[in-house]
Amino acid sequence: MTDGMTHQQIKKILQNVEKVMIGKNDVTRLCLVALLAEGHVLLEDVPGVGKTMLVKALSRSVNAEFKRIQFTPDLLPSDVIGVSIYNPKEMEFSFRPGPIMGHIILADEINRTSPKTQSALLEAMEEHSATIDGVTLDMKKPFFVMATQNPVEYEGTYPLPEAQLDRFLLKLEMGYPSASEELELLTRSLKGSRIDQLEPVISLEDLRNLQRQAKDVYIEEMMKQYIVELAGSTRVHPQVHLGVSPRASIALLRASQALAFLSGRDYVVPDDIQYMAPYVFSHRLILKTEAKYEGVSPQDVMEDLLSTVHVPVKKAVK
Repeated sequence: MTDGMTHQQIKKILQNVEKVMIGKNDVTRLCLVALLAEGHVLLEDVPGVGKTMLVKALSRSVNAEFKRIQFTPDLLPSDVIGVSIYNPKEMEFSFRPGPIMGHIILADEINRTSPKTQSALLEAMEEHSATIDGVTLDMKKPFFVMATQNPVEYEGTYPLPEAQLDRFLLKLEMGYPSASEELELLTRSLKGSRIDQLEPVISLEDLRNLQRQAKDVYIEEMMKQYIVELAGSTRVHPQVHLGVSPRASIALLRASQALAFLSGRDYVVPDDIQYMAPYVFSHRLILKTEAKYEGVSPQDVMEDLLSTVHVPVKKAVK
């Protein structure tokens, strides 16, 4: 079990974010899972449902340096990472860091920019470093990217390549609020923005400590085997053209550990793996063309796999 202080810190973060987010408790918890697991999140939904508000609230709650990158069709890789500028007085180049050099990064509408600029995020997200003019710079710790994208059916969007999708630990959707939630939003809007009033509830060092504790959550060998079997089953499923990579298996392990930690346990149970698997695997699956024509979704495939792959059960000691 997590100690009382740790549990209180997690509870404070969730309660602080919920001061500005209405009815999005599940999405908030999953974003915190990704942050604890040192992964990144891709939020896909229509504009105006609170994606930006969520990442801002999370950043303020943990006292992190927040940077925003507004992706547009004319954005260049140097606009993301930074650029070296020649100083004639000093007769040398000086590096001007881009917005990627922060703790929590909002990559807003990432699929509105070109694939070349999208790829500028790849090294930073996976290696936690960026190379500019042959010099490698380490990202700050913690380093967390929350990218938002509009649905791919929208005009003027560039679908993210598989290599970049694989860098996101989770892919989430927020959805429209219910009628009662939207009514509450209207009431709050009359009182002005609450996001500017949010105060940090933990320090960055506290967050780094929580991340270390989440990594130490115990996972039995049979649970690891269950993850491997789930990943392997995506590669032989009749409706899947390309299953998940070993990186996805590692991602599911880390996400399951973080969920267990968030739930107050220091060990992983099958429910953790089953709950996280659709969020970790679905966006990494490439379906066969005929499956797409039949209206099959990656979520349908994951539902099928979770119902057919044997769930490990610990035998009772007689």
